[in-house]
Formats: sequence, structure tokens, C-alpha cells
Amino acid sequence: MGDITALLKNAAADDPSAMDEVFALLYDDVHRMARARLAGNQAMTLLDTTGLAHEAYLRLRNAGRIDVDSRARLMAYVSQVLRAVIVDFARRRSADRRGGGQVHVTLDTDVVDSVAAADADVEHIASALEVLGATDARLRQVVEMRYFGGMTDAEIGEALGVTPRTVGRDWERARLLLSVALKD
Repeated sequence: MGDITALLKNAAADDPSAMDEVFALLYDDVHRMARARLAGNQAMTLLDTTGLAHEAYLRLRNAGRIDVDSRARLMAYVSQVLRAVIVDFARRRSADRRGGGQVHVTLDTDVVDSVAAADADVEHIASALEVLGATDARLRQVVEMRYFGGMTDAEIGEALGVTPRTVGRDWERARLLLSVALKD
């Protein structure tokens, strides 16, 4: 853990190799987060766990200076990046389906409908998260870390500086608010 903290300080001081080392040390955790997020989405078969983890790394690398001071805060940031990758992927696929210049030939329309529904669900969830974030930013962070990052209440609590019990209460409140927002 001390190594990661020191590397994060070096990365914040514009040492590009430090973030590479941090990611190498935390790759298994990022991969686990990606696997947890994609586990229930068979419809998103074009985006696999390794691809999602690598895309998250590329976005972190291209973001430039990332000013986080602990592993927990970095993992919280990674969960936001995973969410952004998934939402961007769903939007890009939706745009392609709406006439991205390709002729689409399908043999099984049920498959196409299920993929379209999954992409629409991701976009709808992203919109609901934006509304939730405007209401309470911490609730949005809890949802991002738990839903998109697969983090535990203890990990989320450490990243946000609150107790796991507070995270559990926030999760319940966020679920209630999101269920209302998603009914629209």
C-alpha cells in the first residue's frame, strides 16, 4: 500500500511512468471491477472485461495529471471511468444503429432488440445518474462505485471518508431515488 501511495504522489507530480506502475499493481483490481460490471450484461458482448479494463487505463493515461492521494480514491475514480466507458460504448453503438453508414442485416431480430434495449438501459441509467448527481453528489458517487466499479461498502466508505454503514444508507436512498427517476 505504501508503494501505491508513493507512486500516486509521483504521478501527481507529473511522472508518467508512476501511473503505469500504479495501474500494473492494481490491474487485477481494475479487471475485477470490470468483470463485476459486465457480469450481468450478456447483451453487451462486444465489450469484454479485458477491453473495458484496458480502455479505462487508456483514459486514465490520457487524462494527464490525476490528483488522488490513496488507493481507495483512485479506485473510486476508476469506477467513474468505467461508467464513462460503458455509457460511451452504448451511445456509440446506438448512433451506429441509427444510420452510422452501415447496412445492417440481421438473422435474428430478437438479438438486435435485446442489444438495443441494453444500450438504451445504460443511457437511461446514465441520465438518471446525472439527475441524482445534481441532487446529491455523494449518492451518485456511491452508485458509480458500487454499480459500475463493483466496490464493497467498506471500499466506498474508505474512498469517501464515511463509514460502511453510511454507505449502505446512501445506497438504499440512491436506489429509491433512481427507481423513481428510471420510471419516467
